[in-house]
Amino acid sequence: MSAQILNRPPQFDKEMIDIVDYVLHYRIDSTRAFETARLCLIDTLGCGLEALQYPACTKLLGPLIAGTTVPHGARVPGTAYQLDPVQAAFNIGAMNRWLDFNDTWLAAEWGHPSDNLAAIFATADWLSRRAAAEGRTRPLLMRDVLVAMIKAHEIQGCLALENAFNRVGLDHVLLVKVASCAVVAQMLGLTRDQILNAVSLAWVDG
Repeated sequence: MSAQILNRPPQFDKEMIDIVDYVLHYRIDSTRAFETARLCLIDTLGCGLEALQYPACTKLLGPLIAGTTVPHGARVPGTAYQLDPVQAAFNIGAMNRWLDFNDTWLAAEWGHPSDNLAAIFATADWLSRRAAAEGRTRPLLMRDVLVAMIKAHEIQGCLALENAFNRVGLDHVLLVKVASCAVVAQMLGLTRDQILNAVSLAWVDG
């Protein structure tokens, strides 16, 4: 007798469901959270702009193919680059972390939650410029960027509170990938199931 084969995916872990439902439905209304996120934004951009003084950093920046410009692409602060959002996120992330002066979170796992700003900023600028060029919807507001930052900080920070990923050989940047993935997927307008799949892949990527 053959075993029954069920053609359906397994259930998502509760932790992933909690992350996705938080990103989709939780309303940020804390004035202190917004003030803190604004300061973090300014501090992180300041670190990135200072890094432009270092040739070892700037040689890593720009498009994959020299001279390439993406119409309505994401801009890289302090440069003339206009890139696809993925490459822009790499550029912004490289700048922000180059001097290693950006924020630090210390718990069971450590990390730099402002690393999430690279993906958030690149995605927000690309979405806004594309929407404005096509005359479809309003560009994103800075409030939208701050909400994404707050949620990414909360996701990364809460995961790090009692989980020492470094003890099993996983770098803390794993948490940046999970947090950035969740908030950026929401910014892109993905469905709940699509965001769950994306967050699952971010974990598997390790």
